[in-house]
Amino acid sequence: MGLTSGSTGIHAVDTRLVVKKQQESHMVVALAGNPNVGKSTVFNALTGMNQHTGNWPGKTVANAQGNCTHKGRGFVLVDIPGSYSLMAHSAEEEVARDFICFGAPDAVAVVCDATCLERNLNLVLQTLEITGSVVVCVNLMDEARRKGISVDLELVSRRLGVPVIPAAARSGEGLEELMDALAGLPRESRRETRLIRYPKPVEQAVALLEPALEKLCAGRLPARWAALRLLDGDEKLRCSLSSLCGAQLEEQADVAQALARARALLGQAGLTGEGLEDAIVSALVREAERICRGAVLAQPTRQELRDRKIDRALTSKWFGYPLMLLLLAAVLWLTIAGANLPSELLAKGLFWVQDQLSRAFVCFHAPEWLRGVLVDGVFRTLAWVVSVMLPPMAIFFPLFTLLEDLGYLPRVAFNLDKYFKKCCACGKQALTMCMGFGCNAAGIVGCRIIDSPRERLIAMITNNFVPCNGRFPTLIAILSMFFLGAAGGLSGSILSALLLTGIILLGILMTFLVSKLLSMTLLKGVPSSFTLELPPYRRPQIGRVIVRSIFDRTLFVLGRAAAVAAPAGLVIWLLANVTVGEHTLLALCSGFLDPFGRFLGMDGVILLAFVLGLPANEIVVPIMIMAYTQTGVLTDLAELSALKGLLVANGWTWITAVSTMLFSLMHWPCSTTCMTIRKESGSVKWTAVSFLVPTLAGVVVCGLFANLARLL
Repeated sequence: MGLTSGSTGIHAVDTRLVVKKQQESHMVVALAGNPNVGKSTVFNALTGMNQHTGNWPGKTVANAQGNCTHKGRGFVLVDIPGSYSLMAHSAEEEVARDFICFGAPDAVAVVCDATCLERNLNLVLQTLEITGSVVVCVNLMDEARRKGISVDLELVSRRLGVPVIPAAARSGEGLEELMDALAGLPRESRRETRLIRYPKPVEQAVALLEPALEKLCAGRLPARWAALRLLDGDEKLRCSLSSLCGAQLEEQADVAQALARARALLGQAGLTGEGLEDAIVSALVREAERICRGAVLAQPTRQELRDRKIDRALTSKWFGYPLMLLLLAAVLWLTIAGANLPSELLAKGLFWVQDQLSRAFVCFHAPEWLRGVLVDGVFRTLAWVVSVMLPPMAIFFPLFTLLEDLGYLPRVAFNLDKYFKKCCACGKQALTMCMGFGCNAAGIVGCRIIDSPRERLIAMITNNFVPCNGRFPTLIAILSMFFLGAAGGLSGSILSALLLTGIILLGILMTFLVSKLLSMTLLKGVPSSFTLELPPYRRPQIGRVIVRSIFDRTLFVLGRAAAVAAPAGLVIWLLANVTVGEHTLLALCSGFLDPFGRFLGMDGVILLAFVLGLPANEIVVPIMIMAYTQTGVLTDLAELSALKGLLVANGWTWITAVSTMLFSLMHWPCSTTCMTIRKESGSVKWTAVSFLVPTLAGVVVCGLFANLARLL
């Protein structure tokens, strides 16, 4: 098996058309399954594509497509979003359902988790109501064996009436057999489907409606399934069915009359709205129980019992939160301590390149202003951003991904879920908040896992209250100079991590507070329910983690930051070197901002540094130094004692230090994050709101603190 080509598509029908144009002879297989069952791992192993696989639900939000060959036959595999049900309750489930129903795949491979097969059969049974061209891949058999779970797959296969293949995709076990089973399916697009017996009133209602839909469906979809979905009242699906049938269903007299009679019959039985859905789901659950009865036997192993004990500790009221905070502090300490030397070496290398560029400009007799603009402005700013930003991200993102692969992050979401619920937000926001520690732009992209548009917007707007790696240097420098005294070495780095953790806790509290305010004002609503799985603890694949975190996250974020840092360097150099009268533009702008800056406990230079640091927070402190020393280029001071002396000489006090840290924690998102919000939300309005909300919070908090502190 090998990769021959691949692409990504959002709409199921469009993807199908692309596939058929590529290769008419290929067999198109939809890869379905619940979130977190290893579906994308199966996809990667079969196609060779590097599709990201996360150890929490909801990572795949579009249809990823890849080609592979097996025994000379071509296959197109389409990795559709993870879904618990085809009775869609989220955007992901709509995409999955629409591809299976209207994308006309030749077959569907439903990936299940061997450790909880009965629950996964809900999706299998719903898929079998649409098409009989199904192969069930029971993945994570290695996890099941470790937990003492045995599955009689032959018995399950007989009861389902379709092939059931055991697999452990991470090690490649069972994938050849899966492809053999898919290749052995008949090429007809719709085989005979499996009937699920529902309560008598539901069956009677379906019997009334099904004959009216037979002609319209014309073999493209089972009329029985279409009747069930019309009775459900799913408007989006009704529109899709109308499009498939080439006629507005409500305008067909026989369909409209049969639907009215069927709904009246259900109404008499008390099966309307959620009651009807509950009856349908209950029937599916009972059938799944019947299929697994006697086929799945569980005898918890010592490892399983050990995992349960670990879970009791990690999610308990007394130990869960302290352990979570200690782990956060440990990750921050590793990031802080580990990034110092690489940042220093990278900076020396890049600034050496800057010196060579300057010499080259002199050798070619280039104008001084041109050398200043391109070398001292554009290149120096870019070098600063890369040297300060890259090492911490290269440490933090692998650590974060290790926790993700290990299975710990869903436990964090479990611990924080009730607090987000009290704020009328979604518990999954805890995961996006954790991603924001590395980069707020990555946290915004992670908001895709939140199904509710309202709750997704809340997560986007409040993500900036979590300080990213770009703000760590500013916070750590101020903490070290004004609050750690002479502490240095190991003890100093540990104290920095602990104080930084305290600042982060303040950011988390602000996240809860602002989420609650948004839920009561701009984004009113009640919290939606969601299923949060606690996946098994797994041994992380270190090599894959490093590669994935570096390429999928670190370089992606760094590329976006560099794209805006270069032009920002040009602007900063011009402000620092163009004079009006006796003063530079930088001095004039900082003077203009000075009254407002002092009201917030800072000064005009600090406020202007935050404004010019919009492209990247890493350059805020260098801009302050440049403005105070009037050097005309971004400048660093080798020793913190020298930097503290410069700041104190320019009027800094402990009030200034605290106000600057508060404003660093709560101010506008960087330009990279703003661009990501615009792309993910598709709205200039919500991008502006995401910019203004943290900024207003920073102004209010800093103003209150500074003016109250002065009264003491």
